[in-house]
Amino acid sequence: MPDDLIAVDLPASVTRTDGEGGLPVLRVSTPVATGEVYLHGAHVSAYTPAGQDPVIWMSRASIFAAGQPIRGGVPICFPWFGAGREAGMAPAHGFARLADWTLVGAEDADGVVRLTFRLTDTDVAALPGVEAWAHGFELTYVVTFGPELTLALSVRNTSGEEYSFEEALHTYFHVKDVTAVTVEGLDGASYLDKAPGAGADRPNQSGPVAFTGETDRVYVSTDTAVAVDPGSARTITVAKEGSANTVVWNPWAAKAAAMADYDDAEWPTMVCVETANALEHAITLGADQSHTMTARISVAPKA
Repeated sequence: MPDDLIAVDLPASVTRTDGEGGLPVLRVSTPVATGEVYLHGAHVSAYTPAGQDPVIWMSRASIFAAGQPIRGGVPICFPWFGAGREAGMAPAHGFARLADWTLVGAEDADGVVRLTFRLTDTDVAALPGVEAWAHGFELTYVVTFGPELTLALSVRNTSGEEYSFEEALHTYFHVKDVTAVTVEGLDGASYLDKAPGAGADRPNQSGPVAFTGETDRVYVSTDTAVAVDPGSARTITVAKEGSANTVVWNPWAAKAAAMADYDDAEWPTMVCVETANALEHAITLGADQSHTMTARISVAPKA
């Protein structure tokens, strides 16, 4: 893959190399944190703050190839979430995670590394699904590796007319045992339950979220931080801005076994807590308007 995807000089703490499947990856190493981002999908695939265990989970069976999504890490869902709100929206979660993004900014300030990626409608013209969503856009994605991991996705409407889109930062967290995990901060929030056998009603969350089977929930009108207790000595906190939805997901055994890019035995070691704007909370932008959605991920010893 050409290095014209890297439009700036790299600081000494950032190395461009060939990753899995020969895809180009940027590896970050400072006294503050380590991490990596694939240019394919601007996909964050690792983050470890100094003195901590890895925070981000990756599937051992992930496919690393052009035109394929990477399983685990932080996929970017855009311009729709899941199957989308209308018929014929494919591939799942949109085309941004299948595209090659360009690195347009890289800086290291005292061990805190800030990488800026860009993607436009011109860049994705040949990707599947683009015809079903023919709007002009410019995406700017700023990833900051430091004491916390900050992910900021900005969307600018360059089409000259109003449109709506969905988006998500589909973050996979590494946990010790999902059956011992709780997610706090969603008490009282209503949610759409997308797991098999769930009813049409939208129940309200009562207490922390616990995991006893396949979990696929879109919590609505949630703008507060959530805390993931991964059944170990630390707590992962996800704070956010510009996001109305929090998605909580674990496939459990049967669905994991049916997924080609997911090792059958891996499901107990991960949980997704996603920062999103989806369904009735899709974002509408007028011509030349912009919207930014930010997730801030921090790790601390359990209180």
